Amino acid sequence: MTSFGNVAEYSAKHPKPAGVTFAYGTAGFRTIGETLESTVFRVGLLASLRSQSKQGKVIGVMITASHNHERDNGVKLVDPMGEMLQQSWEGYCSEIANAESNEQVVQVLASIAQAESIDLSITPRVVYARDTRPSGPLLQAALEDGLAALGTNATNYGIVTTPQLHYYVRCLNTAGTPAAYGEPTEAGYYEKYGQAFLRLVDGRPTPSPLHIDAANGVGAPQVRKLAAAINSPYFTADVSNSDTETLGRLNIDCGADYVKSNQRAPAGMVLKPGSRYCSFDGDADRIVYYFVDEHGTFRLLDGDKISTLVATYLRDLVATAGIDDLHVGVVQTAYANGSSTSYIKDTLKLPTAFAKTGVKHLHHEAEKMSIGVYFEANGHGTVLFGPSAVARLRDATPQTPAQADAIQRLWILRDLINESVGDAMSDMLLVEAILICKDWTLSQWNAAYTDLPSRLLKVVVADRTIFKTTNAEQTLTSPADLQNVVDSLVGKFPRGRSFVRPSGTEDAVRVYAEAATRADCDQLAYSVAGAVFDKAGGRGELKSAIHLKQK
Repeated sequence: MTSFGNVAEYSAKHPKPAGVTFAYGTAGFRTIGETLESTVFRVGLLASLRSQSKQGKVIGVMITASHNHERDNGVKLVDPMGEMLQQSWEGYCSEIANAESNEQVVQVLASIAQAESIDLSITPRVVYARDTRPSGPLLQAALEDGLAALGTNATNYGIVTTPQLHYYVRCLNTAGTPAAYGEPTEAGYYEKYGQAFLRLVDGRPTPSPLHIDAANGVGAPQVRKLAAAINSPYFTADVSNSDTETLGRLNIDCGADYVKSNQRAPAGMVLKPGSRYCSFDGDADRIVYYFVDEHGTFRLLDGDKISTLVATYLRDLVATAGIDDLHVGVVQTAYANGSSTSYIKDTLKLPTAFAKTGVKHLHHEAEKMSIGVYFEANGHGTVLFGPSAVARLRDATPQTPAQADAIQRLWILRDLINESVGDAMSDMLLVEAILICKDWTLSQWNAAYTDLPSRLLKVVVADRTIFKTTNAEQTLTSPADLQNVVDSLVGKFPRGRSFVRPSGTEDAVRVYAEAATRADCDQLAYSVAGAVFDKAGGRGELKSAIHLKQK
């Protein structure tokens, strides 16, 4: 039986820093790495309790800060099907992280156990991993103390990508069931996704090499292992920004977030017309593609473009398969470019739902669909095959060879996709397979629609909590009348759209705008930002309060 008797003693080794408040959000906890030691220790305790609440199912803990600077680190929990932590437990995370004494840590554990009616006689099971950050070993040791304090059956998966850990958790919890997901090892991961990729592209023309910017992160060694496991001319990887040893290189002037935000190639890569390029982020859960055209102009294929590519391919397969009540839908956030939304609705004729910013919100919305495609514009996303879709594919009786081929390809696609979470490597193979099957270049993919010019600004305000939104964060309900001002400004510009939402981490709000031309877009963005500053407590001088966040 689990006892809390050792917890205070272990906790004393990892004291909470004075005057610091921690909050668990969509990305878990994330801040300066060394500041997180006490928090990661306590996450180990909570992961153990979460496992017991799930009758001993495996819970995952990942130590990473994704696309953040190398000095930062973070930690998040992974639920039994490889999904993000149930939202109702996020409050428990913040509560235990902010306990001010060792005794209070024990009290919080006991109160959670009572509130959730947890059977403490169950042996908890937890698996964990980390990325390449220098604070990783310190935080891993703290986590291991938290697990040991509750006698947890723990397994260290070492240095792997975040999506790989999600995959392992799902595999471990589905082993021996009809929903078995795969072998919970690195080799099993490469086998599952690599073989599905090869089955999809078999017999097609082989492509040129793919040039991969690995952000000097954990994705570099892992994608090389994936390429070696595939061992086929259908996937030749030229990996750049792969230095995981030198301090200060992670995510610096490279990676998916850098490329997306700056609309330019990462350091160390010289782009040539006709070649394909993509970038991972530091823990390889985001991916964006890009190329230069014959005039040398940089072209970005972000999460919106990936979403429409995947949705198009799935729509066509579903139509060919001829299965009743099998439908494809797309989930976006307010940050999705308006041209992508119009393309999905008007050209693809697919239903589109909007969700609040944050992958967990898109994931939950996609779960409501038969086949749900979701990607944030930053390149984080995946595809979910719902229970109804699986049942209809299983029961389908093809009447023609074309139907049989389409149904088989849908099954293979399900094997190729990491349904638990956005996965840069799985998504990369998905994109590559579709491009090979359609015999498309990146230029042909990009030609499907043209993005509207967009601008993202940050406005520093005295109190972000006064900003309340509805309609998936696209409409302000507070401060009073500010939305009317935004609507009035938007109406002045052809194809104009703008929204205001509070930051989740600082006293600032984000202002997003798009319009038919770059000049109109910028005028709209700065006009809305000025209105926010004037009417909702902008801090300091107007010029210094507004910051360019993204082109």
